[in-house]
Amino acid sequence: MSACVPTSPTHGPQVNNGPSLTQFSACFPRFPVKSAVPSVTGGTHAAVLAMSREPTALDLSLLEGSDLKEAELVKNTLSQQLNSDRGGAILSSLVDFYLETSSSQSVSLLSTTREQLHKALLEKLNDALSKSTTRLAALTLLGHLTRKQPPWVHLVTRCPLLASLLRCLKTDGDAVVLSTGVLVLVTLLPMIPQCGKQLVYDFFDVFGRLASWSLRNPAQVPVLQLLHLQGALYSLFHRLYGMFPVNFLSYLRLHYSMKENTDTFHRVVKPMLDHVRVHPELVTGTQDHELDPTKWKRFEVHDIVMECSRLSLDPLEASSEDMLYCSSSSLSSLSVTEETSPNTQTYLQEPVDLTWSPSSHCGMSTPPPERHPSTSGLTPSTSGPATPGLTPTTPGLTGFFPCQRIQLTTR
Repeated sequence: MSACVPTSPTHGPQVNNGPSLTQFSACFPRFPVKSAVPSVTGGTHAAVLAMSREPTALDLSLLEGSDLKEAELVKNTLSQQLNSDRGGAILSSLVDFYLETSSSQSVSLLSTTREQLHKALLEKLNDALSKSTTRLAALTLLGHLTRKQPPWVHLVTRCPLLASLLRCLKTDGDAVVLSTGVLVLVTLLPMIPQCGKQLVYDFFDVFGRLASWSLRNPAQVPVLQLLHLQGALYSLFHRLYGMFPVNFLSYLRLHYSMKENTDTFHRVVKPMLDHVRVHPELVTGTQDHELDPTKWKRFEVHDIVMECSRLSLDPLEASSEDMLYCSSSSLSSLSVTEETSPNTQTYLQEPVDLTWSPSSHCGMSTPPPERHPSTSGLTPSTSGPATPGLTPTTPGLTGFFPCQRIQLTTR
C-alpha cells in the first residue's frame, strides 16, 4: 500500500525519498501537494497518525483513490488539520484541488469549514470567480456549499463574492455559466432574505437582463443550453415573486412599460405570471414591509422555500400538497404503456394537449382557458402582440411556457 506522507524515524517506518517538496512550493507554499507518493512495506496507519500531529505534505489525489480505507484516513486527517488551520493554507489547497478535479471529497471537507475561516474561503472563491478559466468551477463549488447551509452563509452579503456573482450574471455571455450562477442565486436567496433594498433590486436587474438575453440569444448558444437557462430563470422568477412580490411587480411594471421591453414581457415574463397565484402580500403588504429585516426573523429557510412553492400553479414548481391536488384528476385520465425494452420507459398514448390551462385542473371557472393560435392562419389571441416577423421558429425558445419544463442537472 502507498503511504500518504513521508515520515521520520520517530514517527513511523522509513520511506524512500520522493520528489523534492520544493518543486511544488510555487503553487502550495504552505501546504504542498505531492504529485508522486513514495512506497513503503507497511505502516500506513502510523503515517496517518503522524500527519494528524503536524502539518506535512499530502497527496490530495488519495481522496479520490480506489482504496476507500486509505481515502477515509486521509480525509479524517485533513479534517483535523483544517480545524486547526490558522493561515488558510490547507483550505486554499482544497479549493484549488476542487477547481482542478471537481472532487466530491473536497466539497465534503470544505463544507465543514469553521466560521472563523469563512473569510478566507469566500476570498478564495471570489478570486476564482474573477477568472474566466475557473469561473464555472467556482460557481459549482459555491452551489454545493450553499446547499449544505453552512453556519457562515449569511455572511456572504458582507463579502465581495456576492457582488462578483451579480456582476457575472449581468455581464457574462456563457449560457452554462449563467445557468449555474442563477441556480446558485436561487439557492442562496432564502438564506439571505435580509440582504437590503439595493441587493434586492440588483436581483431584479439580473432577472430583467437574462429574460431579454434568453429571448434574443445574442451569443447564438445551443438550444439545450438555452433551455437550461430558461428553466433556471423560471426558478428565479418564482423565488423573487414569492419573497418580494410588491417590489418585484413594481420593478416589472416600470421595466416593461418601456417600448423596447414589451416583446420580452409578452413572450417571456407573461407566461410565467400566468402560472402563479395572486400573492397575499399584494393586498396586505407594502414595499417597505417586505424588506424589513424583522419580518424575516420568524422564517427558516425551508419556510421561505415552501411559501414560494405554494404560489405556483405549475405542478412541477408547486408544493407536494398542491401537486397532488392539481394532478390527481389529470393522471387518472391518461393511458400509459410500458415499453418492453431493457430500459423501460413510459409513453403517453394520447397526444399532449397544447391548450392546457391550470384552471382546468384547479377547479377555477375564470378566466376561461386561452387557446394558442394554430398554424392555419388564424388570428392570434389578444394575450400577446401580433407583431409581424416575431413568429417563433423554434418551440420553447422564443416563447417560454413554464409548464413544459425540462429536468435540470448540475455538475
